[in-house]
Amino acid sequence: MTKLSIGFKNIALVREIESPENPGGLEKRVALTPEDAGKLVSAGANLFVEHGAGKGVGFSDDEYVSNGAVMQSADEIYKDKDMVIKFKGPSLESISQMKKGCALFCMAHFHSFPERAKMLEEYKINVIAMEEILESPKVQTDEQILARVAMAEALKPFMENKTIGNLKISVIGRNERLAGSIRRAGNRDPLSLRILHKDIKFEELEETGEDTLYFYDSLEFSDPNNILEKLKKAGSHLFDLYGFEKEKGEEAIADYRRSHPPLEFGLRRIQCLHETGRAGARYGIELLKKNKPGLDISEAKVVVLGYGNVARGAMHEIYEQGLKNIHVLGRTQTTKERIDHWLEDVDLVVNGAEQPRHLRGINYLISNDHLKRIIPAGSVVIDLVGGSETNRSPVEAVLSCTFLTEPHFVKEEVTVSALWGWPMMGMNRESTLRYSSHFQKETTQNLCYPTVKQIIYCIHEAALVPLS
Repeated sequence: MTKLSIGFKNIALVREIESPENPGGLEKRVALTPEDAGKLVSAGANLFVEHGAGKGVGFSDDEYVSNGAVMQSADEIYKDKDMVIKFKGPSLESISQMKKGCALFCMAHFHSFPERAKMLEEYKINVIAMEEILESPKVQTDEQILARVAMAEALKPFMENKTIGNLKISVIGRNERLAGSIRRAGNRDPLSLRILHKDIKFEELEETGEDTLYFYDSLEFSDPNNILEKLKKAGSHLFDLYGFEKEKGEEAIADYRRSHPPLEFGLRRIQCLHETGRAGARYGIELLKKNKPGLDISEAKVVVLGYGNVARGAMHEIYEQGLKNIHVLGRTQTTKERIDHWLEDVDLVVNGAEQPRHLRGINYLISNDHLKRIIPAGSVVIDLVGGSETNRSPVEAVLSCTFLTEPHFVKEEVTVSALWGWPMMGMNRESTLRYSSHFQKETTQNLCYPTVKQIIYCIHEAALVPLS
């Protein structure tokens, strides 16, 4: 790797310790693997690693040393560094140890921790908040576009005759192609949207007839129970994603790209959104099994709020665990007038729906009244969005995120969990590897100060302001 003329010459990789979002210091992930640390050294940086930084996910100090790093103690690691890299936000005590004007690269969560944000500003620490770094322009693969345009084609007649509001959509099976179709369907505000397991039988279907649409992908769905022919005879509408792909896919994707130039910004570039959804849903199912030991999990009534990347990860896990019926709720289904219907007799609720900041703390999708009056005792609510007292979650019972020290609580006999660091629930090392590769790429690409200055932020009244 060519060495660069860099402004951030001395870089510290620090160990995760107790901090506002890491009580008990149970977060053990490290921001860089030894291999990725070595790439920064090859780029010309002096990399200092705190003793034991990678121990929690199986990386020894010797591995960092063999990749060119210098090990330091907790007393030394923050001193005289141009950049500090860590996973979660810093402890309040460590901020005072940083050099004035240095850059801190971490998950910052300014709005959830305003006291820390103010302290970082007072100490003139420049923060690169990794949750604020977005892909630019937005990247859409052909597969994602195919999913979108195929569902749009399936819904076209219902949009044209204005019957979409009465349409009940069921997606049979689960793969990434179908996942993209679910988002497009939800954005069109049908009466209902659900995911059915590929092994479901016709007799288990709740809805058939002319106001139903069954969407599937014959590339993977072999129709083991012969339900497609029965649905056709019952008057339901059928749409095959693979059939559409063979007939119109290439042309439809090209047309979409011509008419939809990429947005300026897309998803977070450093993220484990899908893994977050999977881990949260997995934990929710574990809690449900304990709370309702007599329940046939495959028959559980599951509701997922939202259909973004985190929510789709939850759908993935729930589907893989063999649950037959997943109700997916969008804006239409989560209004105060309609959501009660979906929460009746529910076993598991997974919230992946974000709300605009001006609605946080004002509008709750899952209210305390729902817990008291509608959601049955023993049921589980998993909140994948989280928040704090200054940045409230759409789940009213969540005053602040839960932590590994106490991952869930019970309110009105309903179990609620809203963890910081969901990927740690069974995906600790996997998420470390994913995050590390992103950290290394972002840091290596932006080691030159004039370049990195474009994405550095200072903190002013808990808002992001470009550093002048």
